[in-house]
Amino acid sequence: MAGVWGIFEAGTVGSGSGLPRGAGFTATGTVEYKLPVRILAVDTTTARGSLALVTDQGVAAESRSTTQEGHSRWLLAAVAGTLEELGLEARDLDGFAVTVGPGSFTGLRVGMSSVQGLALGAGAPCVGVSSLDLLGLAGAGEGPAVLALVDAQRGEVFGGVYDRGGRPAGEPRVGTVESLVEDLEGGAAFVGDGALRYRAEIEALVGGAHFPEVDLFLAASLGRVALEALRAGRGCAPGELRPLYLRAPHIRKPRS
Repeated sequence: MAGVWGIFEAGTVGSGSGLPRGAGFTATGTVEYKLPVRILAVDTTTARGSLALVTDQGVAAESRSTTQEGHSRWLLAAVAGTLEELGLEARDLDGFAVTVGPGSFTGLRVGMSSVQGLALGAGAPCVGVSSLDLLGLAGAGEGPAVLALVDAQRGEVFGGVYDRGGRPAGEPRVGTVESLVEDLEGGAAFVGDGALRYRAEIEALVGGAHFPEVDLFLAASLGRVALEALRAGRGCAPGELRPLYLRAPHIRKPRS
């Protein structure tokens, strides 16, 4: 069977890859992918956690979990179960993908460390993508602008503005809903769990705001983005993945 050939060159994926241009996984020569190309994608940035095994033919398997207790308990067991069900081992995979934030600090650490460990063991490259970028793509075509919002707790949201095609139209930010929507024109589309939580406030602030139904379990869409990225040579070594936090972690003081 013919292989799909690609050269891994320095590069990044999405505004949230966390890597500066010129940083990335660089290899000499070419790498032959088996068909179908297999990517394991993991998203643990919010309470809606998911993993998906994505190939050229589509989503081969997917696991979803909604939890407020963290993703460490189910994630690795779900990875093992998914691979066993498909008769695969981690070393059979051609790459790994993970959402690098913004989102839950604990969730980010769980997802990124799990993917880094799996990729190191398999000797495979990684792709890191912003959760906001994935939401922006999900809302593409739904309005003249798309605002992706992830609940940041403490009355704030992580937000990114995207054009009609789902392309970033500015840098991601964190703040109140009011501060993030102040320059938006009417008719914008709002997506993400932050949009759902603050819908009433958004409708009062933005004329013609609408809220298209999009899938908030992001692993499958992440896998599709990563598949194209690796084909284009935009992968990085596991240790070069960087989280996109946007703000410092909130550390609770111990009770005296």
